[in-house]
Amino acid sequence: MKEPLRIGLIGCGFMGRAHSNAYNRVSNFFDTALAPKLKAVCSRDPGRTQKFADTWGYDSTETDWRSLVDRDDIDAIDICVPNSLHGEITRAAAAAGKMVLCEKPLAMTVAEGELMCRAVEEAGVANMVWYNYRRVPAVTLAKQLIEEGKLGRVFHYRANFLQDWTIAEDLPQGGQALWRLDVAEAGSGVTGDLLAHCVDTALWLNGAIQDVSAMSETFVKQRVHQLTGEVTPVGIDDACAFLCRFDNGSLGVFESTRYARGHKAQYTLEVNGEHASLRWDLHDLHRLEYFSHADEGRLRGWRSIHVTDHDGSQPYMDKWWVPGLQIGYEHTFVHQLADFLEGLSTGVSTVPTFRDALATQKVCDAVLRSARDRAWAFVGE
Repeated sequence: MKEPLRIGLIGCGFMGRAHSNAYNRVSNFFDTALAPKLKAVCSRDPGRTQKFADTWGYDSTETDWRSLVDRDDIDAIDICVPNSLHGEITRAAAAAGKMVLCEKPLAMTVAEGELMCRAVEEAGVANMVWYNYRRVPAVTLAKQLIEEGKLGRVFHYRANFLQDWTIAEDLPQGGQALWRLDVAEAGSGVTGDLLAHCVDTALWLNGAIQDVSAMSETFVKQRVHQLTGEVTPVGIDDACAFLCRFDNGSLGVFESTRYARGHKAQYTLEVNGEHASLRWDLHDLHRLEYFSHADEGRLRGWRSIHVTDHDGSQPYMDKWWVPGLQIGYEHTFVHQLADFLEGLSTGVSTVPTFRDALATQKVCDAVLRSARDRAWAFVGE
């Protein structure tokens, strides 16, 4: 029998489902010394929480996250609640000696994120932030190619994340499912929700960012708040775009919006180097497009690499089906969890740690500051 890792999940929304699926599936496909045991799930609505527990196989429920953190039969706390609660829960969990797995973004601000980092580091507890797109096999392959020097010196990095779900002016803000539109709960709009993913992947693939020049816009200035019924100002950014310079001298262009009609979750990235380029699209997540200038001239062009091989040269796929058969979005969480469990066995921290995620927070804070001041902003200033 594998040693159990007893999980306490806080929040039973979209991300709670994604994480619970990973806990249930990881031991079926990955040979890890530890196996997740779903001990308890917590949210404020007793009926909804019990239904979630029954669906996903949690042993028990709580309606107060403090009670969950205080339990002796929990090893790890998984935070899947609005951003405004990440800091307080993290500090309490770390003080109780619990491992902490937290949804992105790490915090509301850099200052809060620093306190969270100190809490887990001083407590000596394992920690991780769920930036799952690092674990898409094609994106992980891109990381390997860059590290191997296939691209040579990098000149350009560009990424965008486009959605369209908030265009309607009568869409309310706040409350269940729409807390991402409430600045008091989310901290920011597309910057913390979508651009944070793009920034995390960029830092992982291309290194640190020095400074940024950003612009943002809130297209609908007022919305009805679901909890009060009052029309209140909208404080989040509906769209944001920024330029940046990386430490390696390359230039970056990033764009994110919830006002791109026809796009539900269009995340793309491209990296251009002196020898080669690569690009990736979430809508075709198993394909990594690759161009090499070293190819024979008459055959030179973009190639489409279907990342499903089982020979060990392509990441993660030897754990799944036969070559050529795809996996999906939900499997990126399984991969990240498998890496976390392996890290617990080997003593190697699984990235991104809280400290890694704080680097993304610093970029996002600089983006918001630059957009507000209409000026270049240095990261970490």
